Amino acid sequence: MKVTETGAKGSQLLTEDSLQKNSAEHEGYAGVHSPARITETDDTNATESKDRLLEKIVSRDNLNEAFKRVKANKGSHGIDGMGVDELLQYLRDNGETIKQLILGGKYRPNPVRRVEIPKENGKKRNLGIPTVVDRVIQQAIAQVLTPIYERQFSDNSYGFRPKRSAHHAMKRSQQYVQEGYRYVVDMDLEKYFDTVNQSKLIEVLSRTIKDGRVISLIHKYLRAGVVVKHKFEDTEIGVPQGGNLSPILSNIMLNELDKELEARGHRFVRYADDMLIFCRSRRSAERTLTKILPYIEKKLFLKVNREKTIVDDATKVKFLGFSFYQSKGETRVRIHPKSVSKMKAKVKELTSRSNGMGNTDRALKLRRYIMGWVNYFKLADMKQLLQTTDKWMRRRIRMVFWKQWKRVRTKLERLISLGIHEQKAWEYANTRKGYWRISNSPILSKSLGNNRLKNLGFLFFSDYYRQVTAHS
Repeated sequence: MKVTETGAKGSQLLTEDSLQKNSAEHEGYAGVHSPARITETDDTNATESKDRLLEKIVSRDNLNEAFKRVKANKGSHGIDGMGVDELLQYLRDNGETIKQLILGGKYRPNPVRRVEIPKENGKKRNLGIPTVVDRVIQQAIAQVLTPIYERQFSDNSYGFRPKRSAHHAMKRSQQYVQEGYRYVVDMDLEKYFDTVNQSKLIEVLSRTIKDGRVISLIHKYLRAGVVVKHKFEDTEIGVPQGGNLSPILSNIMLNELDKELEARGHRFVRYADDMLIFCRSRRSAERTLTKILPYIEKKLFLKVNREKTIVDDATKVKFLGFSFYQSKGETRVRIHPKSVSKMKAKVKELTSRSNGMGNTDRALKLRRYIMGWVNYFKLADMKQLLQTTDKWMRRRIRMVFWKQWKRVRTKLERLISLGIHEQKAWEYANTRKGYWRISNSPILSKSLGNNRLKNLGFLFFSDYYRQVTAHS
């Protein structure tokens, strides 16, 4: 079977024997502090295969399922430039060779491509985009590991797990607050994915995974490196956020913390690396934080952000975009003000007068955003919020139309065609008032009424919220 030469587009078949790092690639790399080394046991022997787990990973059915998942998720290309549309043919040509390289311990994953995603605070989150072939292999590993580790995972963990969601995490949190656990430790693990101690993770994996070849393959993915602006950098610490393996490896590592908290009798909820520990008093919460810090930092080798980790009343913290409040003795959920601000900024962007977007495209993008946003936040009490948001959004949409009409003649013709009396249409077509002021006028409210905007394809938050909650 012909194998594509390394370096060409779509090249995937890097082997232990063929790969040599160019020392020039490392120039300018600042490096990181070496993580604490943990003595590896015989369980990590790369040639040992007690349970033949690797054969399950590379089985035809498992790889086919992994391919379908990667294909459905689409996503960007890795460093080789290959997209998901080219994946099927490549696997047909090279799949058997890749499988044999993996089974023989010779497969070498490609480095990930660094992508920076802006965060709410103005900083950047580093994502590592693997090649599409490596995404298939990572997905295949994750599919086999998931049922093994699901039996071990805590009932208080909700992120990246089958049949569990942020909604479940919020309902459990709401229950704890209602039961009187009104104070929380809002734990912030500093750059969690970037700071995971790989040696500790390998040690934890080796307690359960007895096929050393699987441990070795996972370790290769951890150490595959990253390409930043065409320059290679080693990855001696961390789990690249963005790969298909990252979620389950994250949960495997933090399950250690879950088990420790359970052993100490704490009530807590964790969603990925977001965690709340619930206590009955502020003093108890402060004591809990003081006692758990040494375990996190000295046993798990993770970093706690001391500035962002706080002890506070549960109603004053933001968790997964939500917050809690008390009403008539009942703990209820609402949307955190920061999440509302973020939503309004997105709507403002999509209804900008100068983004060059056509109205059909604008309506479609708004519809998609509104549906996703409402489905995520539908747990919260937000009827009044959505009504005021819709009113503001409709005014912005009318402003866009008014600006698009531009010339006096066009405004006159459009207003008349939309049912406005000729004299009134003439007055407004010749007005010198600004776009925003006119957008709130009775004339535009009548000519571009709510139903007309709906007929043009625009969806409103309140309407979709009623639709969603009616079926829940």
